[in-house]
Amino acid sequence: MKIPYIPEDAPFNGDQKYWLAGFLAGLHSRLLVLEDKQQAAPAAGAATTTQLHILFGSQTGNAEALAQTAAKAARAKGLVPVVQALGEVDIDLFATMRHVLIVTSTYGEGEMPDNAQLFWQAISASTAPRLEQMHFAVLAIGDTGYDGFCQAGKFIDMRLEQLGAKRVVDRIDCDIDYEEPSSTWIGGAMPQFAASAGSSGTVLESAPEAPVIPGSNKQNPYAAALVTNKRLSGEQSGKDIRHFEFDLTDSGLKYEAGDALGVIPVNDPALVTLLLTQLNADYETPVPGFERNLGDLLTYQFEISEPSRKLIEWVGQNTTNQELRHVLQHDDKDTLGVWLWGKDTLDLLQLELTRSLSVPEFVAMLRPLQHRAYSISSSSKAHPNQVHLTIASVRYHSGGRARNGVCSTYLAERVRRGEKPAIFISPNKAFRVPANNKAPLIMVGPGTGIAPFRAFLQERQATGAEGKNWLFFGDQHQEHDYIYQDELNEWQQSGLLTHLDLAFSRDQEEKIYVQNRMLEKGAELYAWLQDGAYFYVCGDASRMAKDVDAALYEVVRQFGGLSSERAAAYVDQLKKDKRYLRDVY
Repeated sequence: MKIPYIPEDAPFNGDQKYWLAGFLAGLHSRLLVLEDKQQAAPAAGAATTTQLHILFGSQTGNAEALAQTAAKAARAKGLVPVVQALGEVDIDLFATMRHVLIVTSTYGEGEMPDNAQLFWQAISASTAPRLEQMHFAVLAIGDTGYDGFCQAGKFIDMRLEQLGAKRVVDRIDCDIDYEEPSSTWIGGAMPQFAASAGSSGTVLESAPEAPVIPGSNKQNPYAAALVTNKRLSGEQSGKDIRHFEFDLTDSGLKYEAGDALGVIPVNDPALVTLLLTQLNADYETPVPGFERNLGDLLTYQFEISEPSRKLIEWVGQNTTNQELRHVLQHDDKDTLGVWLWGKDTLDLLQLELTRSLSVPEFVAMLRPLQHRAYSISSSSKAHPNQVHLTIASVRYHSGGRARNGVCSTYLAERVRRGEKPAIFISPNKAFRVPANNKAPLIMVGPGTGIAPFRAFLQERQATGAEGKNWLFFGDQHQEHDYIYQDELNEWQQSGLLTHLDLAFSRDQEEKIYVQNRMLEKGAELYAWLQDGAYFYVCGDASRMAKDVDAALYEVVRQFGGLSSERAAAYVDQLKKDKRYLRDVY
């Protein structure tokens, strides 16, 4: 490919700069794939090997970790794994791939994860290339507690088949306990890929696996002492936002700014007691098939706050409650969600039932108690022996009872200083401080969404990064909800924080949010993007993140002087270049 000579001082308008950026990004993507092919090519006289492209769509890092697991299994079958995020895949090069394994999570209510959206747009378009030469398989992970369970994987699996690709093994849809079924599926898929590829079966050498450090994954948590539990929000605030610090001294655990911390909670003993009473059982009641008694199972092993789908369906079939029966019969997910709001497992058992539910039947319908993942709000470079979290305690009243968040109030109320809850590091390689210390950062994180950006700023300060930093932060009331105010003011005075734009929505008659502040500063924000700034968002996915996304498009369109189509392409390029990154929940 011949690259045209472009003088350094050549004048460009916005569209020309965008075209050039896109051209260079596309060229870079092709060179990377060519480099992968050269590295993967067997030496003269070596056994024939075949590439297996393992492509992942991941929001929090789970699918990426599974992709790496699949890569190890591929090497054991003589295949050469090439691991990439779906968002990094050029559609024309994708059409040339012959053996493809896709691992994807599902984000929100059946949506593609952020780093798979552009890929999905490309393959679902009417212009998508035919894939008759491709052999593929899809591993989907999700959560049956949400609508659209594993929908991203289902969509991709169906679309590849429509484009003519041949399925090597049937798709698997894994729930939140995905480790064992996914491992079994990967073990069964690799021989099929090897047979399809005509691989020699020669085991490729790989680096020896490092010993598993407690706290490096959820199967091996680490008992970390809680050393700080400090309320950040004011006493008059409608929220209880807390700052937690855990001691990692001598743990051997490492984390990076942008990672999450998994916390394994313990259920509220008050709710456990109410459930035991409802079941006419006591704490020590044995449960066939389990070593633990009923009380321990409800306390440590199963979800009892959010009703499982199995329990909802069973109650719907065995209750005289016409409202629930009607909702389930009409398969109205939105209405069911409204009906379930504020209800827990006990609420369903307290409905009038037409037959009794035995303890073994009840336990069989429960889902495993899951960890909660929180964005880490510290940099290990600033706090090498600690990890910090910023969490809003969930509390409300419904049905005449106080309701509490499973993990947030466990930490806030029931873990005393010095006690050691089980935690583990959950890497998020897709949400990192840029390696270029001179790159500007724009961070949008209202409420507890500030957590990773506190870590980012600590990181930039510790490394002496020269790049400018801009934070958009907000909440309800400045007087009561301005968390980390002293730190932010200090960073602003020192020059670390170049700009700090605040949006406290209820301090004036007309509500003002972070997206409004973005539009107010749109000209400068666009100038930062043109100067290579990275744009980050953290916080609520259902409303805030969507509003911020819409504001970003409008800033680019209005202040870049671009058409709507060009503005959309500009933002898409930010995503491809990994300069528009989100940690939303």
